[in-house]
Formats: sequence, C-alpha cells, structure tokens
Amino acid sequence: MRKLIGIGIVSLGLAFAGTAIASDGAALYKAKCAACHGANGQGTAMAPAFNGNKWIADASEADIAHTIKEGRQGAAKKYKKFAIGMPAQKGMADADVNALVSHLKSLAAK
Repeated sequence: MRKLIGIGIVSLGLAFAGTAIASDGAALYKAKCAACHGANGQGTAMAPAFNGNKWIADASEADIAHTIKEGRQGAAKKYKKFAIGMPAQKGMADADVNALVSHLKSLAAK
C-alpha cells in the first residue's frame, strides 16, 4: 500500500512538473517555431522574423492564438514572399498557446 501511495505522489509531482515545463513559451518556441523563424526570432529564408514584427506587436493575443492554432495557408498567408505557409497547431493546449503568444509578444518588442 505504501508503494502505491509513493508512486501516486511521484506521478502527481511529475504531472505538475510537466505542465510547468509545457507552458514555458521560450521552450515551446524553441521546439515548434525556431526551425523556421530563427533561434532568436530573427527570421529565416523560410519564415518572417518575430523581432520587431508589427503584426505580432499590434495584434490581440486572441488573433495570434488563432493563427497558431489554425495556421495560414494559400490565400490566407500574410507573408506571401515565403514559399510555405504557417502550419496549424490544432493539438496545442490553450496554456501552451498562451505561453507561446506571450513569448512572441516579447520577441516583437525587440
């Protein structure tokens, strides 16, 4: 019985630790965005910069979150000079999207 309680406590601790890590906007950016937008948000030949990005700076958090979740393809693409569109991230948890939006806003302020 003690083993089961101990395992339960450890599992709960790991679950909460995983949530805290998953909601780290910088870590999410590194994992999901940096390959196309650059390690520091500087942009690449594949995708626009977030540093100093007027749309990110001026857009509502809800609009940015919508773009992250739904992506932009074809005629909906904002930056037409880039060959690929923004892939949809429909499976991202709301807490993760919100953390990522906050991080993008901080990059846009640079």
